[in-house]
Amino acid sequence: MEKEPITISGLKKLKAELEELKNIKRPKIVSAIAEARSHGDLKENAEYHAAKEQQAQMESRVIAINDIIARANVIDVTKIENNGNVVFGSTVNLKDLETDQKIKYKIVGQDEADASKNLIYFQSPIGKALIGKKIEDLVSVKTPSGERNFEILSVEYI
Repeated sequence: MEKEPITISGLKKLKAELEELKNIKRPKIVSAIAEARSHGDLKENAEYHAAKEQQAQMESRVIAINDIIARANVIDVTKIENNGNVVFGSTVNLKDLETDQKIKYKIVGQDEADASKNLIYFQSPIGKALIGKKIEDLVSVKTPSGERNFEILSVEYI
C-alpha cells in the first residue's frame, strides 16, 4: 500500500467530508429510498432509481476517502526548517517571466489539488518542475498551453 502525501488542512477537509457523508447525506438518501419504495412498483420508479444511484456514488466516495486516509502520510511543513527549497506542502511565490505576473502556488496532494485556488498537485507538470528547486531558481514547465518560464521569488512553509 503506497503512502499518499497530504497536508494537515487536506486531511481535515477529507475527515469533515467523510463525517458529512456518513452523518448527513447517508441518512437523507436512506430516507429518500424508503420514501420512493413506499410509492409502489420499483421498476418504473425514477425517484427510487435516482436515490439508489446517489447512494452508490456516495458510498464509493466514502470508500475512496477511507482509502486516502488509510494511506495518508501527513506532511506538516511548519515543522520543517525552511531552507528555501520547494517541498511538498510549501507555498511558492513565482514570477512568470513572459508576463511579469506574480503567482502563488501551494504544492499539495492529489485530493487537495484545485487549480482555481492555486493548489497544485505535486505530480502535475508544474508541481514536478518546482519540487526540489529553491529561491531564485529559474523553472521551465511544459504545460498543455505551451512552455512557461518562472523565477522562484520566495518559498514559505505555512
